[in-house]
Amino acid sequence: MRKVLFCLLLLTTAKVGAQGNLSGDLMMNVNFFQRDTNINASNNQLYDNFLSGGEGWLGLRYSGYGFTGTVRFDAFHNSNLQNPTSALTAAGLGMFSLSKEFQNLTITAGHVYDQIGSGILFRAYEDRGLLIDNALFGLHLKYRLSNKLTLKGFTGQSKNLFERYKPIIKGFNAEGDLDLGSKAHITPGIGLLNRTMDQASMDAIVSTINSYPSAERFAPQYNVYAATVYNTLNAGDFTWYVEGAIKSHEAIATDKGLRNHGGNVAYTTLGYAKSKFGITASFRRTENWVMRTSPNEILLKGFMNWQPIIAQIRPQRLIARYTPPSQELSEMGGSLNSYITPNDNLSINLSYTHINTLAGDALYREGWAETEIRGIKNFILHLGAQYLIYNQAIYQQKVPALYPNVNAITPFVEVVYKLNEKKSLRAELQYMSTKQDFGSWIFGLIEFNIAPKWSFALSDMYNIEPNPVHVKEAHHYPNVFIAHTRGAHRFTAQYVKQVEGINCTGGVCRYEPAFSGFKIGITSTF
Repeated sequence: MRKVLFCLLLLTTAKVGAQGNLSGDLMMNVNFFQRDTNINASNNQLYDNFLSGGEGWLGLRYSGYGFTGTVRFDAFHNSNLQNPTSALTAAGLGMFSLSKEFQNLTITAGHVYDQIGSGILFRAYEDRGLLIDNALFGLHLKYRLSNKLTLKGFTGQSKNLFERYKPIIKGFNAEGDLDLGSKAHITPGIGLLNRTMDQASMDAIVSTINSYPSAERFAPQYNVYAATVYNTLNAGDFTWYVEGAIKSHEAIATDKGLRNHGGNVAYTTLGYAKSKFGITASFRRTENWVMRTSPNEILLKGFMNWQPIIAQIRPQRLIARYTPPSQELSEMGGSLNSYITPNDNLSINLSYTHINTLAGDALYREGWAETEIRGIKNFILHLGAQYLIYNQAIYQQKVPALYPNVNAITPFVEVVYKLNEKKSLRAELQYMSTKQDFGSWIFGLIEFNIAPKWSFALSDMYNIEPNPVHVKEAHHYPNVFIAHTRGAHRFTAQYVKQVEGINCTGGVCRYEPAFSGFKIGITSTF
């Protein structure tokens, strides 16, 4: 009832506020599930009974007189977004917030999206592709003490769909903005976080610990404390970001059950860029850095932060199958990327990524080379290749004897041909050579664009040399896509068969089973 009254108050204020501004956005997805036992798109209610489902978000935002109010309605009707093998049906106010700014102080009540530093310590954000929405529901204060120092403080609970996780989260953040002479600039910061466990969550933890042998038992803590220190330095052609974080001991979930560990993270990136050359080096070491509302939550549930991913996220369809997610318990890795543009018609990108566990076990290796050529009239040519080693047993939690490390080489080519000012053709061809997992693949795509309104694409992914250990016979995975943009509205429709595998967004990954059927999407802003 209180949420309804809040919405009515917001909309009423928007109508009477002649100097205010009202805007909004709509996003809807509809899926039609087509049973296909050949690719294992079957044997659950979505394919066997319900046959259709979808989800939608409608948001409204009003600003005026120093106030900002936001409301979003979420609906999930037989949606496969939360769990691709089962249906989610729920609807209600997904978020609402009201902010007021006066005398350098901004007060926000309701659902808050924010982060400290890079997000290693705390990040409340939304990613609809994976149904991530861990907004902090509570109170958030931001005070601009001066042009060189900003303070933030917050308290609340992490959002859990239309409810909230019970533990309480409290945080503080101070961030500076300083010049060092005429050629250097720094933005240092510190962050503090405290999470207090609720009694029901603690009871579940105690019950689990008491089931262990006496030698493995420990006394869990209601409170965990964490801190981070970070800084960005810009000096001439150099940019350097560095962050270090620690947290106190608490019960965390490991592959051996609950264990009492503290945690730490070290992360840095160093970049140098000139007009025709750039190089970036990144490094991260992670040890027992599990930041969740409680150890009772697993997978994408209950996490309070986000860890930067060391590996590059590649858009190529075959290569994206083996994107490595950040590891919470044990990871140490680095990457080196260089960009060379000798002239306007040629660019070259070379990179190498090396990621291990703290014990020295190989997690991920990538060697990457690509070039873009624009010197041919009306053509853009993109060529490249990747070599990778991917620890499938750890990243996908599979049996090592059946799923050894994936060793793959993937050359690819993309050609864009500009027919005229509005029309263009784009073609892709990729080949992944590997003996592990599903075996070797070939992928082809052709796309026709009529700017700014139409886009048509036809693609196919084929298991050209299947691995007999996991694949009985080769299958095609076609995709027929059409998109139409009309003003602020974009409509999409596609027929798709998708192989099971890992879906990653922003470095956060999850396993998804095969999909077969039709998808319709609508996005709009007003």
